[in-house]
Amino acid sequence: MFDQPFVRPSLLQGVDPRVRLACAGLFAVCLAPLQTLTACALGLALGCVLLAAARPPLLPLAHRLGAVNIFILFLWCVTPLTMPGPVLAQWGFFNVTAPGVRLALLVTVKSNAIVCAFLALAASMDAPTAGHALERLGCPPKLVFLFLFTARYIHVLAQEWHTLLVAARLRGFRPRSDLRTYRTLASLLGLLLVRSYDRALRVREAMVLRGFTGHFRSIAAFRARPVDALFALGVLAALTAILYMEHLGRTHA
Repeated sequence: MFDQPFVRPSLLQGVDPRVRLACAGLFAVCLAPLQTLTACALGLALGCVLLAAARPPLLPLAHRLGAVNIFILFLWCVTPLTMPGPVLAQWGFFNVTAPGVRLALLVTVKSNAIVCAFLALAASMDAPTAGHALERLGCPPKLVFLFLFTARYIHVLAQEWHTLLVAARLRGFRPRSDLRTYRTLASLLGLLLVRSYDRALRVREAMVLRGFTGHFRSIAAFRARPVDALFALGVLAALTAILYMEHLGRTHA
């Protein structure tokens, strides 16, 4: 299965998974087009509040946020130097412009806000629960089917790939930047695809023999409760306030 360190008891575990996924999607849709720093900062604050309610483990949280911000760091290295506009600072041939810094800051705040919200609302549920919640929300059954099988068997492919690499190293393979390395890696990838196909056939036959009809049935029944409505209304009210601040910021700009 996927590594799921954020699945742990918290205040958000009592909220219906369908409501949490819907709120996560709505959060991303509302924050993505924001253009004012005030509204983005409020979105980040809301994401941090949701994340605190989810009680995530600190080390995995740092790894997830670090991976996102390493990518954003490249934007900070490029965007302030390439966007035209008033110059804030100059080092030799390099000019740091105000629009570039503002755009990089907007991307940083919005990205971290959306990641915090998804870690709190979506990553805090296990893969089968998320899959069934997506199905109840009307997602295409084939997409849900693909998600559930990916969550179940991605680690199997990783183990197969590790086994092939170990076997190659025992036979003297050392990766380099040459044609022989590329051929070897291509052969290993081909073997992985063949083994994956064979395993998929065996899994399908085993499931059909056990009466599988193409639809996963869950023993967990989702039932909306008053607490779910209160949570959804709270998130909706907060997002409405953020969008209102965005409107005010653009009006007075």
